Amino acid sequence: MITGEIRSQVDGIWDAFAAGGVVNPLTVIEQMTYLIFLKRLDRQQQVKEKKANLAGIPLGKVAYSKKESIFRWGNFKNKDPETLFELFTKPQEKIKNLTVFEHMKSIGSENGVFSKYMKGATFMIPTARLLDQVVQLIDKINMDEKDTKGDLYEYLLSKIASAGRAGQFRTPRHIISMMVEMMQPNKEDVICDPAAGTSGFLIGCGKYIQEQHKDWFMDKKFRSHFNDGMFNGIEFDPTMLRIGAMNLQLHGIDQPKLRDTDALSEVNADIRDEYTLILANPPFKGTLDSDSVEKSLTQVCKTKKTELLFLALMLRMLTTGGRCAVIVPDGVLFGGSNAHKAIRKEIVENHKLDAVIDLPSGVFKPYAGVSTAILMFTKTGTGGTDKVWFYGMKADGRSLDDKRNEIKENDIPDILKRWSNRKKESKRNRTDQSFMVPVSEISENDYDLSINRYKEIVYEELEYDSPSKIIEDIESLDKERKSALAQLKKMLR
Repeated sequence: MITGEIRSQVDGIWDAFAAGGVVNPLTVIEQMTYLIFLKRLDRQQQVKEKKANLAGIPLGKVAYSKKESIFRWGNFKNKDPETLFELFTKPQEKIKNLTVFEHMKSIGSENGVFSKYMKGATFMIPTARLLDQVVQLIDKINMDEKDTKGDLYEYLLSKIASAGRAGQFRTPRHIISMMVEMMQPNKEDVICDPAAGTSGFLIGCGKYIQEQHKDWFMDKKFRSHFNDGMFNGIEFDPTMLRIGAMNLQLHGIDQPKLRDTDALSEVNADIRDEYTLILANPPFKGTLDSDSVEKSLTQVCKTKKTELLFLALMLRMLTTGGRCAVIVPDGVLFGGSNAHKAIRKEIVENHKLDAVIDLPSGVFKPYAGVSTAILMFTKTGTGGTDKVWFYGMKADGRSLDDKRNEIKENDIPDILKRWSNRKKESKRNRTDQSFMVPVSEISENDYDLSINRYKEIVYEELEYDSPSKIIEDIESLDKERKSALAQLKKMLR
């Protein structure tokens, strides 16, 4: 957990940016990300230099040569504000006419996955005073421990108060954790998020493995898989790509495979039968030019709606036997268009739909109040849906308003408990919070997957007095009123 000290340090940096005129949350996070990366580069080189000196071996390839040492965090942090600002903004003739920032962009991928995605990065800290202030504040944060670094960045991302592009917002960490725990990533899984954003789902899987299966890391083959190949993401927003790459690195996932493309485009037509586990919260309510969409997706459901196309994409990307947990807007569950019905039928009839979890509409506040659900399915290609588990979540441990304060009511523990004992769920009534629905009933209802289609509501019978009895009661009350009024008049005489 992030400590109060680090929380206040991050808040202090955030306030400094605001006072300096930088108020866009994504800009603040991106600029902080660059400075955190510079601090890490210097720290990594310090460790390499120490090892080389102790072992008496050549240093090898590093981020900074002797001539470039002026660009190292440990050196420039002690400069006066104006000199520091010049190092970031004025090309240094003696060092290939580079600035600290341009040098950072030129660093090779051997220094981490983040450095691969620096093309287009822009330095946007406007004054020497603000740069010096932020550098000094970041320098005070202890970032040697992996957990501290990860929690620091998660807290930083939690401060995003606006969606970057239409339909883009962070998935709450506790919802991610619930979905990951339900999917239970295994040792051989190849995990992907085709709408990676800040890489929260990939990090959630990494943390689950690191906490629940520490013994796996004793296996050299697994360590190699974890570090290179297990975690994959697709994201076409360059800012989000850089933020996600840094987020992964700070959580101890140094070499994830990230693709900087539009997941739905022709460029990714080759991604087929590649992943064993997909977790995602793809963009909602977007529409695309049909000419830009990869043709195999529109063959599954002819549509321009991104939420439907992403479901077709996930089916294509999964290996046979691969599992998926994806957040979708409610319209996917009951939409009446041919495309809506086609994608639901595809999942139910040709694969195995495991569960539908109806989420309360405030889960994504303050970013959006959209009603959503989680679909969980397994790719089979031969059907297999027997009974589908439905759960109507009423509370997620947070208030469902914009403040999202912690509350006692929380269905997540119950969801996890019932999910792991689904055989017993067959005995539950349709009036309960969770229950099973046979596939035959779902197909009869045009593959409608909304929980309200199948949930039974018990209406309590209320008995009312007859009209004559109600009139008698009114007359009695009227007499009492007149009597009380008469006594009051006497007292006033």
